[in-house]
This record gives sequence, structure tokens and C-alpha cells, in this order.
Amino acid sequence: MTDGANKIVSSIMSDAQIKADSIIQEAEKEAALILEEGEREAILEKEKILENAEKQSKMKYQQLISEAKMNSRRAELEAREELIEQAFEKAEAELNKIASTSSEEYRESLEKIIEEASIEIGGGDLVLSIKEEDVAKIKNSIPDIEKTIEGKTSTKTTIEIGENIKTIGGAVIKTKNGDIEVNNTIEARIQRFKKSLRSEVAGILFK
Repeated sequence: MTDGANKIVSSIMSDAQIKADSIIQEAEKEAALILEEGEREAILEKEKILENAEKQSKMKYQQLISEAKMNSRRAELEAREELIEQAFEKAEAELNKIASTSSEEYRESLEKIIEEASIEIGGGDLVLSIKEEDVAKIKNSIPDIEKTIEGKTSTKTTIEIGENIKTIGGAVIKTKNGDIEVNNTIEARIQRFKKSLRSEVAGILFK
């Protein structure tokens, strides 16, 4: 090969090497940029994932706390309700015990119960229903009860003892024609006064 040819070949090879080196450098730069951008996006994605995970974790935590508080409050209310019901059951059992005796306290209470119901009706010809055991306790008091009712209603009143009823104690009073009836048994009175008594009972139990 002549010197001229060698020179041309050498020049071409040199130019090719320069271009090759330039392409390689550009490729390396581009690759570095791609890697850098990829790393940046990966960091951002990682931060985004961590941020979302933290938000979800906080939301779940707050939800669990809220549920725990609600369950705790519900359990407390149920426990209170159970204690209040137990108090009423004990009171009913105690009333049952008192009403099963021939105590003066119960007899006087029974008279008042009959008077209250009869006055509520307005007096007149009335029929009294009580448990069988109470007939002997109250029979002799009927005339005095009638007078008390007449005095408070200004209506002549007669009380006839009707059929016996199943009850802890107390009485059911109705007009002779059956149009008006007042249930003043102990069970009925407990139910009537239960709502107003609940707050008092709760105040005593949980003060």
C-alpha cells in the first residue's frame, strides 16, 4: 500500500474512532441520565408508596381506636343496664316477699293502692280484683276505703270484690259495667314507674 493510501486509511480509521468514541460517550451519558431519572422516579414512587401506606396506617389506627371506644362504651352501657335490671329484679323479689306476709305495712299499702285506682276512675260502683291471699287482709277495710273515695270524689262509692287474679300484690279496679279499668298491681306499677325510677336507681348505683 502506498503512503498516500496508508494516510487515507489512517485518516478514515482515526475519524471512525473519534466518531465511535463520541457515540460511546453520548450513549454512556444517556445511559447515566436514564439511570439517574430511573433512580429519581424510583425514590419518588417509594416515597409515594410509603406516604400512602402511612396514611392508610393512620386511618386504620383511628378506625380501630374509634371501634374500640364504641365497643367499650357499648359494653359499659350493657353492664349498667344489667345492674339496673338486677336492682329492679331484687326490688320485685323484695316486694313479693312483703306482699306474701300479713304485715301491717303491706295491708296499708294495699289500701292506698285501691284508693288511688278508685279515685282515678272517679268512684261509683266498682269491682275489686286482688289475689286470693289478700281478700282476708283487706275485706274489713272496704267500708273505710269507700268513705275515703267518696270524700275525695264526691261520688257515692261501692266496692265489690270480684274474681281473684294472679299477681305479686296490688289490685285491679274497674267500673261495674267494665268500661274503665285501672291496673294497680305491683307488676303494673313497677312498669309504669320504671322509666322515672331508672335515673334514680342509676344515680344510686353509679354515683
